[in-house]
Amino acid sequence: MTTSSVKELLNSDKFLQEVCVKGWVRTFRSNRFIALNDGSTIKNIQCVVDFENTDEALLKRITTGAAVAIKGTLVESQGKGQSVEIQTTNLEILGDSNPDEYPIQPRKHGFEFLRRNAHLRVRTNTFSAVMRVRSALSFAVHQYFQQNGFYYVNTPIITGSDAEGAGEMFKVTNFETNKAPLNEKGEIDYSQDFFGKQTNLTVSGQLEAETYAMGLGKVYTFGPTFRAENSNTTRHLAEFWMIEPEVAFNDLDANMDLSEDFIKGVLQYVLDNCKDDLEFLENRLLQEEKTKPQAERSEMSLIEKLKFVVDNNFKRVSYTEAIDILRNCKPNKKKKFQYLINEWGADLQSEHERYLVEKHFKCPVILFDYPAKIKAFYMRLNEDGKTVRAMDVLFPGIGEMVGGSQREERLDVLKEKMAALDIHEDELWWYLDTRKFGTAVHSGFGLGFERLVLFTTGMSNIRDVIPFPRTPQNAEF
Repeated sequence: MTTSSVKELLNSDKFLQEVCVKGWVRTFRSNRFIALNDGSTIKNIQCVVDFENTDEALLKRITTGAAVAIKGTLVESQGKGQSVEIQTTNLEILGDSNPDEYPIQPRKHGFEFLRRNAHLRVRTNTFSAVMRVRSALSFAVHQYFQQNGFYYVNTPIITGSDAEGAGEMFKVTNFETNKAPLNEKGEIDYSQDFFGKQTNLTVSGQLEAETYAMGLGKVYTFGPTFRAENSNTTRHLAEFWMIEPEVAFNDLDANMDLSEDFIKGVLQYVLDNCKDDLEFLENRLLQEEKTKPQAERSEMSLIEKLKFVVDNNFKRVSYTEAIDILRNCKPNKKKKFQYLINEWGADLQSEHERYLVEKHFKCPVILFDYPAKIKAFYMRLNEDGKTVRAMDVLFPGIGEMVGGSQREERLDVLKEKMAALDIHEDELWWYLDTRKFGTAVHSGFGLGFERLVLFTTGMSNIRDVIPFPRTPQNAEF
């Protein structure tokens, strides 16, 4: 007999048919009612056991977490909470679960406890919902780009360049600890290492993606990136996934158009295809909000927040205009901001970005033309000589969601900027080549996938939207 998923059976109206379903026991009540889940949906299907004709030893093995196969008749449910149920005719235990040892019991568990049991936490309602939404978002990312003429490019995970210039990179070497050969200067001789030079785990595939955009036109990367930032905040991971499109001949305005259309597209896909999971996560968030002081509660529910982004045009505001707004706003004048805005050139913090989105403009915001001093070397310098063609997309509740720019396509200007930042030309000779041979205006952006999942699910800690988080002092599982 073909095995059906719980999701398929819950959506079926073909009553009195014989069915087979396999999954894990969530609860077993009164020696009669099994709540079964197979991961296909947030909802369980109720399986009614004929306990009078079932072996007592078998009944004792029906415990939370046990894997079972059930055959029976699909019938219209007479009880509350479900439309259909299975009248069980045959039950087989596929895998036992010792109730004295199984940590995921049918009660509320703290997130820190679940992080210590990350290999099992997906069996809870919250994490199964989060991971289904994550999967849907991932599919939507690829679908959007594939339907819009982009080519998927796999950029290197091991790299000899630092795209962000921050220096917070994990080194890759096959030298034995404390046995690395030294050169005449007493420094580690990387010419004898596996790759013949110092290499690291990538923080971004952007520079390599740019080179492919200059041959394929429209490309995107979607893969793991790494940052050795010793941070234990709720917004940082050492290993995370990045979405990075690069488009030849796009200027900053076209880049802003792309970012807005892309974000709206993937969020609309989730709204259309993850209704049950979003409703569950919204209810979870509402319960969590009730425990917070009134002043800290969100003004929008989770689904309202998603529709807020999808349904509103993004307001485009220059950095200079934003600084004027922030400098003169009440929170700044009354010193309510943790970081006060006093002068042009300040690096905006999340509190400033959220004020612009949630209080001032009341819609998503794209800031552009940032000071060159606070942005990366590859961003195109404006004619004023002090700003660059950078852009950030700001969301409610989270601040920056996307960071991007029109790239500096002029070889002489790019060389000057690299020299000013002490970036050696011989390290990025291949990047400079694209400015020598058929250079053209081009643009792109980066979006941290976990930050997008965080926003979409309403979770408050980025460690809870990736299957196995990698953070300082934590590489378990």
